[in-house]
Amino acid sequence: TDDGMFQAVMHEQKICKEIVERLLHIQVGHSDYPDLEKTIAPYYTSKGIRMDVYLRDSDKVIDVEMQARSRSALGKRTRYYQSMIDIDSLLKGEDYSELKESYILFICKEDPFDKNENEKFGLPCYTFKTMCAENPAVNLNDKTTKVVYNSSAWEKEKDEWLRNYLHYVFTNETGEDDFSRELSTAVEKKKQDEKFRSLYLSMNLHDRDIKEEAKEQKALEATINLLKMKLGTPEQIAQAEGLPLEKVLELQKGILLEE
Repeated sequence: TDDGMFQAVMHEQKICKEIVERLLHIQVGHSDYPDLEKTIAPYYTSKGIRMDVYLRDSDKVIDVEMQARSRSALGKRTRYYQSMIDIDSLLKGEDYSELKESYILFICKEDPFDKNENEKFGLPCYTFKTMCAENPAVNLNDKTTKVVYNSSAWEKEKDEWLRNYLHYVFTNETGEDDFSRELSTAVEKKKQDEKFRSLYLSMNLHDRDIKEEAKEQKALEATINLLKMKLGTPEQIAQAEGLPLEKVLELQKGILLEE
């Protein structure tokens, strides 16, 4: 479920193809190596996306995401991913009628769907297609499918292959089946690969830097708001937001000059 390891193992064409075909119940035609961390940002001012694994064959595009931690607004996230994938295709000169069938696949370690405040729906798999509310037999035929797997409910999955795979994702325990052993072997092989270990370390350091920058930016914004509202002394604000007192005083000086 680690992003770096998941992408590295999914770069193995045979493994990637089998996982995608089994989880989506489709056949994937010839495809080059899957794109890892493919970025789509069609406009400078728009929010881009970075997909874990992106596959494209003659008639399908498939985005595969590993979700080890719970994140809010999963449904709206899939909606935005779908729109970006479509825009990416159209920007390359394709007409609406030429849009490929698309699948967005999320593999989650925990159930992302709440039945109520204290209970999840508990399904091992959730498949979403565009439906007509008045008559489900009417097919919009937009060729989009969103599939979310909940590995925490692996015991409820009837298909043996899927049950074993979800069990491996949720527990990290190698089962007795051939495929989970193959996955485990691939993971161990990557761990011993010096090139991968170097890339993995640099990727984690980069992600950590991004998180630290976001955390600092949030603290700066909160500090500016507190100073403008005159809530607390610079010393109190510095302590509350985890910023150096000199930085808070610098921000206070800037605000006073604006006034």
